[in-house]
Amino acid sequence: MTNTAGTVPAPGVDPVDPVAVLATLASSLQATEASIIRLQAVRDAHLAVAQRLAEDLATASGAVRGEAADLAARSVAAELAGVLRMSDRVVQGRMARAADLMTRYPATMAAFTDAQISPAHVRVIQDAGARLDDDVRAEFERLAVAACEGETPGRAKKAVDRIAERLAPRSLTDRHREAQKNRRVWREDLEDGQKLLGMIHSAAVIDGIFDRLTQQAHLLKTANAKAAKDAAEGRAPDADGLGDPDDDRTIDQLRADLCADTLLTGAASGHDTTVGLLSAIQARVEVTIPVFTAMRPDTTGCGALTGPGSAFGVRAEQPAGPAGPANAAAGDSMAGSANLLGPLLATLFGVRAEQPAELAGGQPIDTDTARILAGGVTAWERVLTHPVTGAILAVDHYRPNADLRRLLHARDSRCRFHTCGLPPVTQDLDHTIDAAHGGATEEGNLGGLCRRHHVLKHQTAWAVTQLGAGVLEWTSPTGATYIDKPPPPVTFTIHDPEPASESPPEPDPEPPPF
Repeated sequence: MTNTAGTVPAPGVDPVDPVAVLATLASSLQATEASIIRLQAVRDAHLAVAQRLAEDLATASGAVRGEAADLAARSVAAELAGVLRMSDRVVQGRMARAADLMTRYPATMAAFTDAQISPAHVRVIQDAGARLDDDVRAEFERLAVAACEGETPGRAKKAVDRIAERLAPRSLTDRHREAQKNRRVWREDLEDGQKLLGMIHSAAVIDGIFDRLTQQAHLLKTANAKAAKDAAEGRAPDADGLGDPDDDRTIDQLRADLCADTLLTGAASGHDTTVGLLSAIQARVEVTIPVFTAMRPDTTGCGALTGPGSAFGVRAEQPAGPAGPANAAAGDSMAGSANLLGPLLATLFGVRAEQPAELAGGQPIDTDTARILAGGVTAWERVLTHPVTGAILAVDHYRPNADLRRLLHARDSRCRFHTCGLPPVTQDLDHTIDAAHGGATEEGNLGGLCRRHHVLKHQTAWAVTQLGAGVLEWTSPTGATYIDKPPPPVTFTIHDPEPASESPPEPDPEPPPF
């Protein structure tokens, strides 16, 4: 082949090989991105110096805080705004944030300067660490930076929030109880005769409302498509059916109309059938519950374990009957283990025995709500996890469903492509080894993928391998490999090595009653 540029290609390298070009492009882009991140860190260092200068100017004028200090910061920010070509208000905010990063998060700044993490990771760490005391900040930084390395900011945020929650001075349950006092509904005027209706409520309630509306909207959309097909083929419409061949509303429009209908009439009566098909739909929300969280009410605000609970549907005191003594013994064993392990965890590891539960996708919820849901509300699924290792103990629910699908939803609480964080409601269950090629339909050969990455895996040169324990290894067309581990289903994981001087504990005579 003639080389019009007058250069000789390296031996064995096809100059137009797209895989080689892609590998070179990826390597160059990686180096460029690292250079940009380092320069962004330098910019933040300059902004931190500007904040320090503003504080020095305020001190020289005799004012450490108040209006004079703010005016000094405004003056410096206004000077820099002309250089940066942005609002001086934005510059002043960035100055304060950069100074906070430099003084309170030195390990984060070091990782930022070395391009180990991006500005988006830095924001995640600062936002999560804002509620922490200074005496735990170094430990938080160490764990948070490690959680961010090699992860996208969106996926890292869930892990960083869990770390911050473990070290927070107040439990999520305490904060949620206080925040719930601010629940409200409001309206805002919009243009073109529109208004906005907003509501603040607990995460579980909002997710439940949205899920129910979504199920109803999809049912209507499917019925409309069927009615349109029947009409095109000359079949008479079902008088009691939902479908309307002329209804071309989108899912968003249907959700809005169904919400308005329900709020105005108490049910989706304006769009429902005579037998109330839409009204019969109930919300479905998955919640992951650490085992100690479900077992005991938090009366101290610090996650202390107190009296027995019934969140598993198993009381410490069982009713009398042929199996009464065995049931009572099992219940007493659970209560006794919890009362021992709770203080032990708090003493040895400095963490709460009770940790926040999570909605599918990683949104933490308060323990009061988690216990109510775990106690038997029929529209909810529950995933019970070990409080120390984070392992899934049981997945159960009260609606018929495939056990395997529920287990994988619990394990893969996000798309398992290494840069994706979409929640399980968007997932397809993919056979790593195609069923058509002998791949088994079992946990070790299945993984949850969003539609985008499901198609990517099957239609491109991207490949995935199961390494065991839910760990996936992705291989790109250029041969680069990326490891994706299942997200931890509980807010902390502790390895408790057995002391050398002590013998291992005796196994429990009875299995756990759940």
